[in-house]
Amino acid sequence: MDRFLVERSGPLRGTVEVGGAKNAALPIMAACLLTEEESLLDGVPRVTDVESMLNILRVLGVECFWNGDTLVLRPGGYTGWTAPYELVSLMRASVCVLGPLLAKQGRARVPLPGGCVIGLRPIDLHLKGLQALGAEIVMDHGDIVARAERLCGNTAHVAGPSGSSVLATANVMMVATLAEGVTIIEQAACEPEVVDLANFLIAMGAKIVGHGTSIMHVEGVSRLRGARYRVIADRIEAGTLLMATAMLGGDVLVRGAREDHLRAVVDKLIEACVTIEQEDGGLRVRSTRELKGVEVTTLPFPGFPTDLQAPMTALMSVSRGVSLMTEKIYPERFMHVPELKRMGAQISREGPSAIVKGVERLSGAPVNASDLRAAAALVLAGLVAENCTEVFGIEHLDRGYAHLEQKLVSLGARLTRERSS
Repeated sequence: MDRFLVERSGPLRGTVEVGGAKNAALPIMAACLLTEEESLLDGVPRVTDVESMLNILRVLGVECFWNGDTLVLRPGGYTGWTAPYELVSLMRASVCVLGPLLAKQGRARVPLPGGCVIGLRPIDLHLKGLQALGAEIVMDHGDIVARAERLCGNTAHVAGPSGSSVLATANVMMVATLAEGVTIIEQAACEPEVVDLANFLIAMGAKIVGHGTSIMHVEGVSRLRGARYRVIADRIEAGTLLMATAMLGGDVLVRGAREDHLRAVVDKLIEACVTIEQEDGGLRVRSTRELKGVEVTTLPFPGFPTDLQAPMTALMSVSRGVSLMTEKIYPERFMHVPELKRMGAQISREGPSAIVKGVERLSGAPVNASDLRAAAALVLAGLVAENCTEVFGIEHLDRGYAHLEQKLVSLGARLTRERSS
């Protein structure tokens, strides 16, 4: 496997462009199953999760290829309705094909994504939402098997103890576009990625109102058409770049970063003594590296995103005083903490919270990334650590960040990828 060699770096300076949002692109790609017409998607990031979704679509009978930077999806008269386990098991977002297959084919067979059991919140909410619209669902040897002779609009709830489910909202919304009558989605997720999916569906001819709020109304139509659409910029990548500049110091314009998508993040960085200003086309971040400890709680949008918890914890580790990070979405999402502690971070766990006592400097060490966002956190930590940091497990980073190392290097970071032989 590849690894990163990360060295202590000076201030970052320049301009960097944020890529398309992986978390928006994946449901939009799945939504192309709702039509037989060609769709053209711009701004889709070339990351491994996107390639995994393309492979699933190809198995289902969709012609997929790149035309320059545009992704072309041609469903034609596809008849596949079974998604293969070996591909679905690679990422949770693969469950997004469940709704479109059910709506278009009247049946769908999708393995539980990532080996999750049925009792876990995300899958449970998907199934309840689809059942509300008339689907019959059974479990068969680890597969979700859904059938529906007729889908009818109804009221569907897509929230659990930790808040609204983004992907359950997406699946119910996609099914509702072709169901008879009106569907009301209550406690819908308000994330920008959900709004982006809704806007793509509207471009396909869907009738949706209320997206971006907790109550959505979807009036079913008889058919959807293909569309050309540009995916929104990745707010998580943008937030990671803002935090990198905050930690290393400097002056960077992050093009594509939207303050309305990152308000909670921007507020906390400003509280930590970082200067962030909106400019035409992006956000400019200035930092002197003199960071102050803050308290952060992850929450559904518009709260602080759980996907930026790990990078923010890395920032807290070199901030003055004591910081508190509380994880309300995934309370056990702290696999990066032991690795940061290997680098000298002073972090202790108290239930769903991490208490971080800032240190003057971290020390380079071999560390292993357990997941996508942990990988980003360890890279940022390595950039402010004395000596060299070896970051293993960067295949996780490649799932969601397109060319992050090149972008950081273009700003002055010292970071190289060492490829395995």
